[in-house]
Amino acid sequence: MDQSRGCAWTPGRGRSPAPAPTLGLVPAPERLDYQPPLNLWGHIWRVLAAIAISALAWFELAKWQWAHDAGWFWVDLAAGVACLVGMHFRRRRPIAVIVLVIACSFFSATCAGPATIVLASLATRRRWDEIIPAFVGSVVAGLVFETLNPVDNGPWPVPAATTVLIIAVTVAVGMYIGSRRELLATLKQRAEDAEAEQASRVAQARTTERAVIAREMHDVLAHRMSLVAMHAGGLSYRTDLTPDQVREASAVIQDNAHQALADLRTVLGVLRGDPAGDAPNRPQPTWRDIPDLVAEANGAGMSVTYTDDLKGSTLSEQTGRTVYRIVQEGLTNARKHASDTRVRVSVGGDPSAGVLVRVSNPLRVGERATAAPESGLGLVGLAERAALSGGTLTHEVSDGREFVLEAWLPWAQ
Repeated sequence: MDQSRGCAWTPGRGRSPAPAPTLGLVPAPERLDYQPPLNLWGHIWRVLAAIAISALAWFELAKWQWAHDAGWFWVDLAAGVACLVGMHFRRRRPIAVIVLVIACSFFSATCAGPATIVLASLATRRRWDEIIPAFVGSVVAGLVFETLNPVDNGPWPVPAATTVLIIAVTVAVGMYIGSRRELLATLKQRAEDAEAEQASRVAQARTTERAVIAREMHDVLAHRMSLVAMHAGGLSYRTDLTPDQVREASAVIQDNAHQALADLRTVLGVLRGDPAGDAPNRPQPTWRDIPDLVAEANGAGMSVTYTDDLKGSTLSEQTGRTVYRIVQEGLTNARKHASDTRVRVSVGGDPSAGVLVRVSNPLRVGERATAAPESGLGLVGLAERAALSGGTLTHEVSDGREFVLEAWLPWAQ
């Protein structure tokens, strides 16, 4: 019989595995081709088993045939050889092979071995529309042969019952083997699917983490580098500055460049998995750090007023960090496009209404001598951050004279 030799199945011939392995029969269109490929030894021992079964079934009858009907002897032997050859095609042509062995079983004892192997192989497929006709045909052929068998094997009901029992056991063993194969194949497929899903989750988590790091890099470096660009641009076209003013502007450029390099090193250390990268353990800024951000902008030459109606309130860490990043990006945009205008920043709200952040500045009149490069990613990143927090972010030009950046965030997250 086709005993399982592992849980592999023939590549390219199977369908997707069933949702759950069962011991019953399932319709043919939903079947998984879980039959394992046979090696040389698998073919050899099946042939030897078929020959041994045929020899036991034919031994007594062969002596009678040789003595009384030599023609039947040779016909019986030829039928057995034909069934033994056909047995090799039981997987590719199961219906044709089972029909052949059943037809030969009406008059041949030598096909008993191949018939047993073929019937068990067919039963491993566990399809009612194949097993029931094969079982009935095998029983009828066995009973007819016992009726025609001239060898005295006792009262007719005894060999007849033995024949039916052997056929039933053969079918039951084949169904068990098929169920076991499908169980192993399904478990293997589930394990492979679980491994693939785990790998996908790891890759997705890595991508998400890198996106977060990239957003933090933009938020931090854009702020620092915009300060550097503003002061460097001023030094490039201002010829009336005193030496003290030049030194002051140069100090601001140097300090922000050093801060930008430090932040960049931290982020790159995280991306490389460098243990020296301290970004995951470094405290993240919140809305309480906005006054320092505003003071830094005023110290760099901007004119920023800040109104905080949340004093004494308690925001969650995530909401506070999002508020800080929105204000930071608003100041960065103002520094890029209208550094010599007055910027107004306000943060307010309460637990019932949520948090409202507003950054506004008049539009610049004329063109700047030096313009900072535009990435177009800052506001997009802020909109994504606000959406992830359950809020909204809008930006517009009010009355054609003022640029307004507004964000609403839920109080608690």
